Amino acid sequence: MAKSFASQGDLAEKQISFTEVGRDLWAFTAEGDPNSGVIIGDDSVMIVEAQATPRLAGKVIEKVREVTDKPITHVVLTHYHAVRVLGASAFGAGQIIMSEKARAMVAERGKEDWDSEFQRFPRLFEGHESIPGLTWPTTTFHGRMSIYLGQRRVDIMQVGRAHTAGDAVIYVPDANVMFTGDIVEYHSACYCGDGHFHDWPGTLETIRRFNLDAIAPGRGDALVGSEMVNAALDSTGDFVRSTYRPAARIALRGGSLKEAWDAVRAECDPKFGDYAIYEHCLPFNVSRAYDEALDIDTPRIWTAQRDIEMWEALQG
Repeated sequence: MAKSFASQGDLAEKQISFTEVGRDLWAFTAEGDPNSGVIIGDDSVMIVEAQATPRLAGKVIEKVREVTDKPITHVVLTHYHAVRVLGASAFGAGQIIMSEKARAMVAERGKEDWDSEFQRFPRLFEGHESIPGLTWPTTTFHGRMSIYLGQRRVDIMQVGRAHTAGDAVIYVPDANVMFTGDIVEYHSACYCGDGHFHDWPGTLETIRRFNLDAIAPGRGDALVGSEMVNAALDSTGDFVRSTYRPAARIALRGGSLKEAWDAVRAECDPKFGDYAIYEHCLPFNVSRAYDEALDIDTPRIWTAQRDIEMWEALQG
């Protein structure tokens, strides 16, 4: 097994799509790369997810300017990961919003996450010299807050731990559309390296109870219509459970991380092997599932040294 991540060899540019998911609501997607969302209010625009660099954020801005000339006033970040937040400066927004927990995670592990993701995703971090530093919110919330873009209300909520402990979703009630970040994926692997496997399925069911007309997921195509919404919720839940259960069985009987890796591959490869970033996510997912089965509730911080140790363990 090569001691490198599959994403390090993924250097081809992705095809961008810009899909309307509700009235004046858009999903910016790029073949399994991190998605962004656009919410157009009466007199201003909110962006959901800032991309990895100002260069990539510029691609979102180009699409926004194809549909509106209203100023971008708010950027909402669903969690703290570098590939989601470090492009925020490009938007020039007066308000950058995260949950209180997400901000705490920036303080606790934001620099380590940036360093680690920079090594894992060279293509996404092209132009990294323009990143001014860690992205810090101007506004935080706990539980729920609402923002009014003129008469248009946008609800920003924590509906449960899943991809991270600080996850937020953004709900636009007049259109019954939600931007879920990486809680929901579509034909893309879930990255679970900072996740909470026990909580994730329940969080998905909380989202399902909104009976949404559309979801802009964290990665993968926009989900328009209840059939696609429910299919994505089902497949995301299946991915999380199929990853955790084999790893937990091995961990709880005292088996090795390599044994857990083999057991998860046997379960997941046939179902998810063709998903975007599957091979990249797998070692992190197995490591976190193994830890959580051993009652390590707070995910350990990923560093370059820990990456090396993980690969050595997976070599058996």
